[in-house]
Amino acid sequence: MTLVVQREGDALRRKVTVNKVEGEPLGLSIDSAVFDRIRTCDNHCSFCFIYQLPKGMRRSLYVKDDDFRLSFLYGNYTTLTRFTEFDLERIIVEGLSPLYVSIHTTNPELRAEMLRNPRGATSLRWLRELLRARVEVHAQVVVCPGVNDGTELERTLHDVLSLYPELASVALVPVGVSAFSLEETMRPHTRAEARHVVALADHFQVLTKEILGRVSVFASDEFYLVAGLTPPSATKFESLDQAENGIGLVAAFVESFVEQTAMAKLGTGFFQSVDGAPALGYRAPRGGDATLHYGKDIMVITGEYAEPILRGLFDEHGYGDVRILAVKNSYFGGNIKVAGLLTAQDLNTALEDVDQSTVLLLPDVCLSEGRFLDGLTLDDLSHRVITVRTTGQDLRHSLESVRTKGMVAS
Repeated sequence: MTLVVQREGDALRRKVTVNKVEGEPLGLSIDSAVFDRIRTCDNHCSFCFIYQLPKGMRRSLYVKDDDFRLSFLYGNYTTLTRFTEFDLERIIVEGLSPLYVSIHTTNPELRAEMLRNPRGATSLRWLRELLRARVEVHAQVVVCPGVNDGTELERTLHDVLSLYPELASVALVPVGVSAFSLEETMRPHTRAEARHVVALADHFQVLTKEILGRVSVFASDEFYLVAGLTPPSATKFESLDQAENGIGLVAAFVESFVEQTAMAKLGTGFFQSVDGAPALGYRAPRGGDATLHYGKDIMVITGEYAEPILRGLFDEHGYGDVRILAVKNSYFGGNIKVAGLLTAQDLNTALEDVDQSTVLLLPDVCLSEGRFLDGLTLDDLSHRVITVRTTGQDLRHSLESVRTKGMVAS
């Protein structure tokens, strides 16, 4: 391999030839996924969660990307509004597959309006070209009540079936609305609206199975929870390609907890966090040093959505004495109830009346490189908390460890 090397601040370049045996490490360490600048997003979507973040958080949380390279590397979604012929050629030549594309709606005028970008009306032509080149593509539709739901969502799914039948999967995801949203048209789904989306997904699962021979449309677990319904079991999923959108994560977690096996078939994790890129298998370390904590009383900390699922699992499998602390997310407010968006500030508020001797188990999905979204660390918590990898298997092993040894290692 021949490399052209240029040191920072040095105008001279030199060639270096590396001779090595096939399979031997190259000896280079890469500090960034892309060597030039990340291709940022030029859309101004009304539902974008980054616009709903409070001020003063980590700078990385405010970065919007629309980069097909990060879509390939980490599963980030791209709208294709900055896509070019050169990008298409590179994807085909280098075999960059799978990719993840945000559709939101196939109505050109509405898509341009939702993205607040005139190119939104035409950029899905690149999706057609990617599929024609046999690139595997997973798509998402962020469903916004009163905007692209109802008849517009039906139109989108019919268009997906007729115009983009090669899509590997389509995820229907509810819009997240924090207390910091300034968009008057953005609001959480009602239970009835969530049930309608689930029913529509069920209908198109039957259609895609009949027409394409496979199921390709899925509603996220969050839609089922908002609707007051039980998310589908593991038998409904062949993979977790849409794990970042919460497709099948409840099923994977339950299967892992009950069978006490690694989720090799369905991936890992439960309610992944927004500050998660890179995606599954590539994420930054969550944080939490290995430690021992002694105690008999156990409490599992989680978000409001996960509480009924955990309660059912614990009661059914002999852990009825384990308490669950469902933390209200006051930091973001709105309809934000997933465990991955919990902050240290809200945890401290929820722990005010909890005895210090209680063994507290916290899913590590709350952390990225040892920090919560509000920038605080485990050391800033009022109680000693043990982080647990966010799989059913790891949680059950931790519970058993406390039961049998009176301690748990994070």
